[in-house]
Amino acid sequence: MVNKEKEKRKHENTHPWINFKMDTREFDFKLWMLLGEAQSKCEHIAGTPLKPEIAEELHQVYLFKGASATTAIEGNTLTEEDARAYVEKRMDLPPSKKYLGKEIENIIDAFNFIIDHVGEGNADLIKLEDIHRYNRETLKDLDLPGEITPGKIRKYAVHVATYRGAPPEDCEFLLQKACDWLNDKSFTLGDEYRIASGILKAIVAHIYIAWIHPYGDGNGRTARLLEFQILLEAGVPSPAAHLLSNHYNQTRSEYYRQLDMASRSGDIVPFIKYALRGFIDGLASQLIMIRGQILEGAWINYVHECFKNKNGPAQERRRHLVLDLSKQSEPVPLSGLNHISPRIAEAYARTNPKTIYNDVKELISEGLMVQGEKGFEANSKIVRAFLPFKKTRKVG
Repeated sequence: MVNKEKEKRKHENTHPWINFKMDTREFDFKLWMLLGEAQSKCEHIAGTPLKPEIAEELHQVYLFKGASATTAIEGNTLTEEDARAYVEKRMDLPPSKKYLGKEIENIIDAFNFIIDHVGEGNADLIKLEDIHRYNRETLKDLDLPGEITPGKIRKYAVHVATYRGAPPEDCEFLLQKACDWLNDKSFTLGDEYRIASGILKAIVAHIYIAWIHPYGDGNGRTARLLEFQILLEAGVPSPAAHLLSNHYNQTRSEYYRQLDMASRSGDIVPFIKYALRGFIDGLASQLIMIRGQILEGAWINYVHECFKNKNGPAQERRRHLVLDLSKQSEPVPLSGLNHISPRIAEAYARTNPKTIYNDVKELISEGLMVQGEKGFEANSKIVRAFLPFKKTRKVG
């Protein structure tokens, strides 16, 4: 008689929580609302036209935020600013820290590969060879222990803090099963909810890669690269596709606690909620940044419209003054106004000392500049009056 217990794979006894089960009927209304909010915010970001230079800078900022977060959670100590300066060759690192720069470079290269991979239509399915590639790219040219081969399944047991990775003899099987499961239509909420489906799938994929822990090193980074691929494929705009990694890094202790709780209980819903809340917070921050750029553009257009039929050197000087003043982060005293930019300094160098006072007086009368206790500011807040009415809640 065949012993049924022996027919089981080892992980079924040691890691019963890796069961490839998720019943969306168990999701409460709060989780569905979080998914809907996340999709809506992603659509707003994706559908907002920005100047090419602003869109590129937003992409670059979050590319380096994502790379820094992805490596920082694994112990990389370079700041976002240092990481960008190093990759852009504006900063060198001492020999003892070169590996930190290489870790960042590897992730940046992997992100760019994934963007091209998705753009070429090659990432509609999650493939085992892609996951292997992400681990290989993560560990490329790093000094590793002899038993670790980048992109190859480990052949030995591993522990991460108190967590024990899946049995090595089952890792290949589990990783392939994860791919098949994630590619199943059960993760499709319908074409209308493609982004929400992708966000859910990305979070679950991350959990399972972390649980299986199939590689000798770089498992977390590999999980976050796969997550990035899934989000992009679902239609999440590239800056937003880095936000989950940022959230995990910024709440590192809670991230590990949520993973541990999920493995102990077998319930992944609390981790999904934790990830979604952080993702939505990140989306809200991006929307504030984007809204600021839109308001800035509206202000510039408004100023140009105010000077539309006003010609001559004096009018040009005043227009430049109010536009350059709007770029200052703090109020500027009268004595400092003629130094706020090179073109303003040049314009007033050829005028009577009273000229700038007269220009300021004129701009204030036209509502383009305001004076406060600390100095003068461009009245750029005026464009907020163009926004639709929204009742605000009183405090106190």
